[in-house]
Amino acid sequence: MRVAVVGLGLMGEAIAERVLSAGHELTVYNRSPGRTEALERAGATVAPSLGAVWDTADVCITSLTDDAALRAVTGGESGVLSGGRSGRTLIDMSTVSPSASAEIAREASASGVSYLRAPVSGNPSVVRAGNLSIMASGDRAAFDAVESTLRDIGPNVFYVGDGEQARVLKLALNLMIAATAELIAEAVVLGEAGGLDRATLLEVMGASATGSPFVKYKSAPLVARDYTTTFSLDNMHKDLVMALAAAADAGVPLPVTARVDELVQECIAAGMGQTDLMGLLPRLQRAAGVTPDITA
Repeated sequence: MRVAVVGLGLMGEAIAERVLSAGHELTVYNRSPGRTEALERAGATVAPSLGAVWDTADVCITSLTDDAALRAVTGGESGVLSGGRSGRTLIDMSTVSPSASAEIAREASASGVSYLRAPVSGNPSVVRAGNLSIMASGDRAAFDAVESTLRDIGPNVFYVGDGEQARVLKLALNLMIAATAELIAEAVVLGEAGGLDRATLLEVMGASATGSPFVKYKSAPLVARDYTTTFSLDNMHKDLVMALAAAADAGVPLPVTARVDELVQECIAAGMGQTDLMGLLPRLQRAAGVTPDITA
């Protein structure tokens, strides 16, 4: 299949690598040209402009930071939803709000472009390991046509509805990740205060009923005091704000999510916005009067 990937951040680059390694014809576009060089050497075509991605692609995957970035890429005369694209498919893998996504859906329909919302669960390492989960919603026929390509990117592909359901599901997953990160932090700080070895605590946690994949992903880095960013506190705050807004629109109270977002904002105010989400742990260490694993 002829596939374009627009947005070569950490996730977009890893997604593009999977597309290329699966044997698809790959076109890439990124606002910062330097991000395209390695993929071009590997065999990808670099589009000279956004609108030009369709010259060599029938499917365009976008992986972008937020609502504004998605609107910038899709809108305007030179955006990927500009005229003359009938019969093509736009697959957006960004984490954006349901309301912004609904706007894009209307624009895509007017342009004759099929639009699939396909947010993902996982970090770049998960993508490269071939373990990414993809939640898709939109027109079922459009999904069926690209399902095999999605499975080339990640094996765990779920079709969840014909509208914005994938967006809501992604926000629901991320609020669980945020709350789990805070609970891991609280368990570790309490355990160490009680004389437990961190490695032992996390090993038992991983083998217990609380041992989710997220707990297991984070155990080795936490034992090593390694806070290399896989998902920043800034990005988590963005997602929690969207989750809280979606919940408000639906009349659903999210008290735990609201409190966790306050703690995330405390970290950001302390200069830890670009720190990994597990920066919640050193925040709690400071609050407990314990020397933190890292400083901002």
